[in-house]
Amino acid sequence: MFQSRRSILKMGGALIALAALPMRALANLVRNEEAFTATGMDSTFAALGAEPVDSADIVVGSPDIAENGSVVPVEISTTIPGATRIMIMVEKNPNPLSAEFFIPEGTVAAVSTRVKVSQTCQVYGVVEANGKFYKASKETKVTLGGCGG
Repeated sequence: MFQSRRSILKMGGALIALAALPMRALANLVRNEEAFTATGMDSTFAALGAEPVDSADIVVGSPDIAENGSVVPVEISTTIPGATRIMIMVEKNPNPLSAEFFIPEGTVAAVSTRVKVSQTCQVYGVVEANGKFYKASKETKVTLGGCGG
């Protein structure tokens, strides 16, 4: 009886590992490695293949003052029809592209996460919709240990 249970558990674990392999491969195919490793906003936009235009239909939510730049909460939402991707970029980080989210058709185009902000700068929300890129930004001040800007 115990031998049978162990066999079932081993087989189940192996099936789960095999099922995860295609997801990892898909993640590597989808991720734009050049954009994530680009230094500077211009080279990040070049890696994406387009310069985003400003849009009032994107809302960037981040604190005015972040006491801890290691964990700054950021929310990006948009009402642009056909939004398929939302990216968070931090202007003065060594690699500005901090996060990328794919938005399934028929869902609300809104994301929320925490990112590292190395110093006071603009935090950008970039949205891809219908093959075009749009952006909006908000300044976030980072204090050192909460002692001032």
